[in-house]
Amino acid sequence: MTRIKTIATMTAGLAIVGGAVGVSAAQAAAPAAAKAAPGPAVQQVRVLSADAALQIATAGQQEAAKQHQRVAIAIVDRSGDLRMVIKGDGAGPQTVESAKRKAFTAVSFGQPTSKLAGNATGTGPTVKDIPGTLFLAGGVPVASGGSPIAGIGVGGAPQGSIDEAIAQAALKAVAGRLG
Repeated sequence: MTRIKTIATMTAGLAIVGGAVGVSAAQAAAPAAAKAAPGPAVQQVRVLSADAALQIATAGQQEAAKQHQRVAIAIVDRSGDLRMVIKGDGAGPQTVESAKRKAFTAVSFGQPTSKLAGNATGTGPTVKDIPGTLFLAGGVPVASGGSPIAGIGVGGAPQGSIDEAIAQAALKAVAGRLG
C-alpha cells in the first residue's frame, strides 16, 4: 500500500510540475507572438505647413514692432530642423542663433523654455549640456493632437519674458487651426 501511495503522490507532483511548465511555456510564447507581428512600415505625422510658419513669423514680427523690439523669430519642425527664420530690421547679430536654439529646445522638450530653465542647473551634467539647446525664456512649442510638431523661438529683446510674450502672440495666429 505504501508503494501505491508513493506512486500516486509522485504522479500528482509530476502533474502539478507539468502544469506549471505548460503555463510557463504558454506565457513565454505570448511575448514571442507579440514580437512576431511588426507594426506598420509607414507612419503619418503632423507637420506645420510652410504657410502657417510664415503666418507665425509675420505675427511675431508685428507683435515685436508693437513692443518696439528688434528680434529674430525662428520656427523649427518636430525634428528641430529650421523651417523659417525672420530677422527683424535692427536685430543684433546674436538674435538668429538665440531664436533657433530656443525653438529647438521648446520642441525637443514640448514646453516653453521659461519652464525648463530650472532643469538646467546643477554641478554635474544637466540638460543644458545637450547640443543646440538654450534654456532662456523665449521658446514655445507648437502642439497638435497633444504632441509638439514645431517650435517657435524669439531672440533679441532685453528680457526673455518679452521674447516669450512675442512667441506666444505669434502662436495665436494659427492656434485655432492646429487640430
